[in-house]
Amino acid sequence: THTHTHTHTHTQAEKVLLEMQDLKTGVKSQPQRLVITTIPHAITGEDIISWLADRFQVDTQEARSFGSMLVALGYIYPLQDHKRLVIKPDASLYRFQTPYFWPTQQWPVEDTDYAIYLAKRNIRKKGILELHEQEHYNRLHKWMNHKWDFIVMQAKEQYRAAKERKKPDRVVFDCQERAYWVVHRPPMIFTQQSIMRPRVKSSVSIGALVKYCATYNSHDPFLSKCLPSNPWLTDDVTYWTLNMPYVEMPTKMRVERWTFSFAELLSDPRGRNDFRLFLKKEFSGENLAFWESCEDLKWGEAATMSEKAEHIYKTFLARGAPRWINIDGKTMEITVKGLKHPHRYVLDAAQTHIYMLMKKDSYGRYQKSPVFKETVKKAICPEEHHFTKLSQVGFKPWTAALRHKPLSMCAPALPTELTRSRCSVILRNDLVESF
Repeated sequence: THTHTHTHTHTQAEKVLLEMQDLKTGVKSQPQRLVITTIPHAITGEDIISWLADRFQVDTQEARSFGSMLVALGYIYPLQDHKRLVIKPDASLYRFQTPYFWPTQQWPVEDTDYAIYLAKRNIRKKGILELHEQEHYNRLHKWMNHKWDFIVMQAKEQYRAAKERKKPDRVVFDCQERAYWVVHRPPMIFTQQSIMRPRVKSSVSIGALVKYCATYNSHDPFLSKCLPSNPWLTDDVTYWTLNMPYVEMPTKMRVERWTFSFAELLSDPRGRNDFRLFLKKEFSGENLAFWESCEDLKWGEAATMSEKAEHIYKTFLARGAPRWINIDGKTMEITVKGLKHPHRYVLDAAQTHIYMLMKKDSYGRYQKSPVFKETVKKAICPEEHHFTKLSQVGFKPWTAALRHKPLSMCAPALPTELTRSRCSVILRNDLVESF
């Protein structure tokens, strides 16, 4: 059954590949320059993805996954990055694999042939092979030592024959053969290395963690007090009132968080309004408006997704748009192609570009601007409330606060065991009084 499934998959993939190679309706191929060599019938990764998306009416992400599957099966091979058998959504060059190397040919993948291929590469590269190739080469040399002279002789003969070909043909055949062996002798060592290799030094990661804890120490409700008081313990709702999403004057601690990172500023509705006022004075408010529109598209209803995408394009991206934003040509090309089949994340490339532009340019100037300094100057610094035992006995105001405040407003301070017991007593008494 497993073999039958593989055969069926290969058969279906080959049908698609034949459609892709159709001279009239297939993927357009043309000579492409690779370094100093012109490669005939080359295709780009973005053209492959675009054709698959149009053919099967899917989004670019799904088309890219399908294209990567064709590369992994050995039907399409890369001319540049041979290590990763994936389709890149850019101008990276690919070619269709010759039917001789298709999986349905079921050629036996023998170690002798692989040893000849590695010996030939060893001759061409003058002993400098890639790490995984060197390991395979050493292992095969040790295992086939009894016929290694024959293997080297065959490798030299093939290398001599290859030198007689024209350079474009030589490059194409080398890429074809290399892709075939990457498919059938995958470099597993890279997977092992990526698992074992630490990405960041321990000292660096610990230092970053210590810095983060020091920065957020006074803003952690478990480590620091809530000012003026914890509403869940004191029945006073001033804390919630001062930290409403669109409060007129924020607290100093809230404004301080805006300086921690650009993400902190945008995550606070009040901070975003302050930043919007600054951008308006700099005549660049369209950048934040575009970012917010992309967020609305990403998290909005699916029914209005296409309409929103089209509206965003006409407002911010189209030529002569009323609030035109400045993005590079490559990002614009990716976005326009994606809008043919709109989805929630179709504007991610453009949104990321604008986000980084605001983060690197506008955010730094905002922290030095009169707008931010005025907000810091007017920010409220509440003093800690000291309640008497008698005032803490009164349950009715606390009950009213509990009834009218959503749980999201309670995040700064979680209720203690004492508070939970008080809550149960209050609710039980309320029920008794209602009867």
